[in-house]
Amino acid sequence: RFPTQFSLMYSGMHDGQMLIGNGIVTNLSDSGIGIRGNHLVELGMALSLFIDLPGVEEPVCIAQSHVSWISGRRFGVEMIAPKLETQNQLRFYVWNHLFRLSRKRS
Repeated sequence: RFPTQFSLMYSGMHDGQMLIGNGIVTNLSDSGIGIRGNHLVELGMALSLFIDLPGVEEPVCIAQSHVSWISGRRFGVEMIAPKLETQNQLRFYVWNHLFRLSRKRS
């Protein structure tokens, strides 16, 4: 997992009601995202994510994910079959930031 911090919006259905929350992406991996949100979610809940990835004009949309762990207002989601373009945008972001970090340490 790669630690990071930028905003996102998430939405899903909870008890027959539409849930829309805002949060911060706290870390990224190839298959999952750590989030600190302003609305509670439930384990296994299906969510759509709209990530404000730095340097990308439009929010990156992950149409399908599910909540894989919860700790208060922090939770993790596992992405379900994200589009190749979305995977590439996230990988490029992580790679670009890891490259910058390694250059700062040199």
